[in-house]
Amino acid sequence: MHDQNFKNLILDYPRQALAFFAPEEASDDLAQARIIPVRQEQLQERLGNRFRNLDTPLLVEWPDGKREALLFVIEEETRSDLFSIYRLAHYCLDIAELLKTERIVPVVIFLKAGRRPAELKLGGNRHTYLSFHYLVCDLKRLSAADYQESDNIVARLNLPNMQHPRQQRLEMYWAAQLGLVRLETDPNKIRKYSDFIDYYADLTEQEVTEYQQHYQTKEGEIMGMVKVWTEQGLEQGLEQGLEQGLEQGEQIGKKKECVVLLTRLLRRKFGLHPELETALKQLPKLSLDTLENLADDLLDFNSITDLQAWLDRRDVEKAEQ
Repeated sequence: MHDQNFKNLILDYPRQALAFFAPEEASDDLAQARIIPVRQEQLQERLGNRFRNLDTPLLVEWPDGKREALLFVIEEETRSDLFSIYRLAHYCLDIAELLKTERIVPVVIFLKAGRRPAELKLGGNRHTYLSFHYLVCDLKRLSAADYQESDNIVARLNLPNMQHPRQQRLEMYWAAQLGLVRLETDPNKIRKYSDFIDYYADLTEQEVTEYQQHYQTKEGEIMGMVKVWTEQGLEQGLEQGLEQGLEQGEQIGKKKECVVLLTRLLRRKFGLHPELETALKQLPKLSLDTLENLADDLLDFNSITDLQAWLDRRDVEKAEQ
């Protein structure tokens, strides 16, 4: 589960992932490079239960040709005691042979702190004939406070995985969710990585209740989400539509995005309730302008009843027109 979660994260945000997980090798001009996911299988005779099939190597190429391509091999390991430096070295040698390159940077992401070998040396009494080590991103040893305002979305999503006092769990959860909606505009990815945050935060029922009481009702949080949505999504789309003339299909797509984001905001504000789900079914029937008005007015809602009353008023106004 963890392995797949991090594979998705790395493939969706390769530049941000390299900048966060491997800052020693991720140069400042990474934005100028082309990053290609390399899904390279091990040779058939080498497949077996004792080897892990790593399928997220990232090949970084610079178009100016001044630097040779660099291959990042990234592995996630939940428990340090399960990590095998032999397996990782074996895989790096395999992929170096298959891709005919010696420029490889192995990176290991550890979710939990613990003891593990830092390097592998093979040799005799006089010489070391093979020396292998790797870059480490030890999430539990990173201070969440240092990344709380980061503009790197991979760092913000991993705030729950970093070190922080227990009394700051909800604050870091909130910072991760807020970072997601501020740094990502794709509704599908917002849903996807909100689940990522939820999974690793693993809030208790009591914490969920406390979060709803002290964070979801904060005007700043809701306004922050709405501001990002309106400034980067709806208002931008409307302005471009007035200036350039959006086609009907684009308008429909924009409306669907608005419905998705409003649904998410309302669920965050009130939690999961059958009454809310019933009310949410009415959102696709609203116009784009009405959805925008709802984004502003929901700040004043204190209950699902307020939302339903707002929707009922819109139905009456529509009938009178």
